[in-house]
Amino acid sequence: MKVEDRPPTSTLCVHGGDRPDPATGAVEPPLHLASAFAFDDAEQAAGAFRGENEHFIYGRWGNPTVDALEEKLAMLEGSGAPGVAACATASGMAAIAATLLTLCETGDAVVAPRSMYGESARLLRERLPRLGIETTFVDQSDPSSYERAIGPRTKVLYVETPANPMLTITDLAAVVAIARKRGLTVVADNTFATPYCQRPLSHGVDLVVHSMTKAIGGHGDAIGGAVIGDSARIRAIKETAIKTFGGVLAPFNALLISRGVRTFALRARQSCATALALAQALERHPRVRRVFYPGLPSHPGHAVAARQMSSFGALVAFEVESLAVGRAVLEGCRVVTHAVSLGDVRSLVTHPASTTHASMPAEARVAAGIADGLLRVSCGIEETEDVVADVVGALDQATSAPSPREAR
Repeated sequence: MKVEDRPPTSTLCVHGGDRPDPATGAVEPPLHLASAFAFDDAEQAAGAFRGENEHFIYGRWGNPTVDALEEKLAMLEGSGAPGVAACATASGMAAIAATLLTLCETGDAVVAPRSMYGESARLLRERLPRLGIETTFVDQSDPSSYERAIGPRTKVLYVETPANPMLTITDLAAVVAIARKRGLTVVADNTFATPYCQRPLSHGVDLVVHSMTKAIGGHGDAIGGAVIGDSARIRAIKETAIKTFGGVLAPFNALLISRGVRTFALRARQSCATALALAQALERHPRVRRVFYPGLPSHPGHAVAARQMSSFGALVAFEVESLAVGRAVLEGCRVVTHAVSLGDVRSLVTHPASTTHASMPAEARVAAGIADGLLRVSCGIEETEDVVADVVGALDQATSAPSPREAR
């Protein structure tokens, strides 16, 4: 399964996986809301259940609107490589949970990053151990930490790069090389990077997971998830995620996300340009302690990111001196919306320690470096100068009073 390492073009986003409706000639694929599909005869029905034909059976097992989106997703992440398939799910967490529960059984183990999306960490830290699946959390910026954590029970090396919320970078090729020596499966959450910025399959990663709610859908109006990889693994995940656990993506959401994909490359180009400009402005600001953006040479993972990413993403994190100052920045923004999520056409800002990562124990947040003064901005498609001026202006207003050190 050879996948090219180049971002999807607008042409691919518009046309990939789409074709005129054979029944009507409509250029826009139709919305299919049926929960059941009629058969021509008994043999066709029996053959469908035996897997001998591709006739649709029941909405939980498959739907034409969802299938069309899955074809488009496979092309986005797999650049049209043969053997790449996709499974669309009800949410990003449904995709992650189904993937891990397909790959692991009682007695197996996972190695995962210390800094990652809070609910993904909670699944690994609290939920899966109830099923006898344990996780070791490591410093993902050091690939050798994965190798040291591997034990006789390890089945999966899990990667999130850039990682939520501090955009920590993991060397995909290095982790894959470790996995190949041990016969392990590598799963990468590519939600932050998106296929526009990074193609993990091209670096040897086995399975890629996404929250399509974010930049792939892009309009903040549809929840969805996806897993992309080789067709054999995807078939197994569909059996788990869709048929058994029922994590079905609603056809209407599939239609909305497919529509969003058509402008994905255009949106990503603008968002990435704004994020770089914002990161550079924040790095110059005297009251910002640290800026986390892999496109900055000061970022610890910049060299690795430059090697494995085609662009550096739409997310910027930065740390101010206190929770109070961070809250003042949030409340001072007028263009950037104070809301969780990311990848929207709107720029969004959130405070990870009290929202997206609130479920992490305080000691785990400290170990991951998630400070109380950390803010995360997801850049949308507004004019770059408007977003930069809004955040910097809110920061100036929030820090106009002397700091405690200056007061002394």
